[in-house]
Amino acid sequence: MQGLTGIGQYIREQRTAAQVSLRQLAQATGVSNPYLSQIERGLRKPSAEILQQIAKGLRISAETLYVQAGILTEREGDPDVANSILRDPHLHERQKQVLLDIYQSFCNENAHQKEEI
Repeated sequence: MQGLTGIGQYIREQRTAAQVSLRQLAQATGVSNPYLSQIERGLRKPSAEILQQIAKGLRISAETLYVQAGILTEREGDPDVANSILRDPHLHERQKQVLLDIYQSFCNENAHQKEEI
């Protein structure tokens, strides 16, 4: 799991590689320019929904950003589950985050049980 600086640095590297300015990314994602800047500098922790918007804006996998942010463990769990939760219009942001946390907890618990066997 990377810290706040790690995910911010990763987003900046991906944005630079895609030759997208901070302003262009803000327009593509609907996330404010100052907020994106704070994420990149490690001052703010982006929610799973914001990460999904950034992933779409950069045309990269949201799962990749979740792994970088420590929301998902690499290759653990089903990315379709996380995407379904994030896309559900009937859930509030906090509810989505709680469901993702619970899902990840179950995945981790099951992985530990397999290791013990």
